[in-house]
Amino acid sequence: MNGLSSDGPPDHVPVAAIEHFSAASPPGRSSDDPPVANGSQSESTPVGDEGGPASSAQRDQAGEQRDEAGGRRDRVGHRRDRAGDQRDEVGDRRDLVGDRRDSAGADRDDAAGRRDQAAEDRDEAGLERDHDGVRRDVAGAQRDQAGERRDEAAQLRDEAAERSDALLGAPITAEILERYVLWRLAAASDRTSASQDRRAGADERTRAHRDRGVAHADRLAGAGERAESNLDRAISLADRQAGAGERGEAELDRGVAQADRGAGAKERNEAELDRETALADRGASAVDREHSSHDALTGAYLRGAGFVELDREVNRARREGHPLVLAFVDVDGLKAANDTRGHAGGDRMLRSVADALRAHLRAHDLIIRYGGDEFVCAVSGLHEGQAEARLALVNRTLAGLAERASVTVGLAELQAGDTAGDLITRADDALYEQRQRLRVARER
Repeated sequence: MNGLSSDGPPDHVPVAAIEHFSAASPPGRSSDDPPVANGSQSESTPVGDEGGPASSAQRDQAGEQRDEAGGRRDRVGHRRDRAGDQRDEVGDRRDLVGDRRDSAGADRDDAAGRRDQAAEDRDEAGLERDHDGVRRDVAGAQRDQAGERRDEAAQLRDEAAERSDALLGAPITAEILERYVLWRLAAASDRTSASQDRRAGADERTRAHRDRGVAHADRLAGAGERAESNLDRAISLADRQAGAGERGEAELDRGVAQADRGAGAKERNEAELDRETALADRGASAVDREHSSHDALTGAYLRGAGFVELDREVNRARREGHPLVLAFVDVDGLKAANDTRGHAGGDRMLRSVADALRAHLRAHDLIIRYGGDEFVCAVSGLHEGQAEARLALVNRTLAGLAERASVTVGLAELQAGDTAGDLITRADDALYEQRQRLRVARER
């Protein structure tokens, strides 16, 4: 244990020169000097709605809820995006089906055109066959007429031969006999030609009948082709209508997919807004905690929050095995400053002391406002002599101010088995002993 005062050379402040001025005496200390509480915040004062632990906890809870809401919105956005992708895929498939149906309709239209052409070809062939039948009928009729004429000629020749036979009783001359034979031969030839003409006429009529049958078959086939063509066109129209329906469904799917993506983007924006609000809530919560855990005048930790941090420092030093020094700092002459300069002057002195402590200690060292004119500092990683040198610089800085100030310090280094309370007690005892020695020295 050791103590520091504002007297002595700057580089080393002897313990014997320390003046002790206590503002809040722990058990075992005298109450000769009443505490002075310039600008201090009472830690038992309840915190209102504007800030404090309750408000910080509420803001933290609101931030967590907003983060959870943001996560949920992100998940909903992802699901909507996936649904949009799936709908787009369905739309693409529907478009493909529509294209296939259109292609099938075009193919059926082509087939129907070919069937129509085949039907027209068959109709033309049937018409040609009908014309051929008519021509054959005419030829048959002409052959029949020729046969009749030949029959008539044969009849005439027969009659002439009969008349010649009637003259058989008359003398037959070679000339008569020759004429008779020629008449008979001509009549036989005429009958043969007439028979041939009739057979040719019958053959023409048979062919004409066959042509008409083939023409009828062609017309029936043409009608069948036309029926197939109409069916193909009907199916083609149905295919096109189905393709249009598929495209309509695809467009609807894409519209819904776009709406899903828009909703997903909105959900993400809402999630981002929730996170920003949560961040603002946490920032406000941190400010609330800062206000509820730090002294408004000096910026040092208040006792309650500071002692929580001090316990952590002690546990960390013990766990990691590094040194820890606790300094009990008393502001010299604060009551006199209040009396002569007013409480505003005392407040300036306290702020100057806190600023000097922060300037010469490190950022991670604890500074706790213990009472009205007392601070407790935890210096980690340094031994007592090193901490003493840093605190000596605090007095050197305070001595150079327009409104001079000084502090008296009691030091205690962490020992095995020490708690934070043990350190405070030993440092305070060191401060008390230095003050008593200084009083004795003055009385002499």
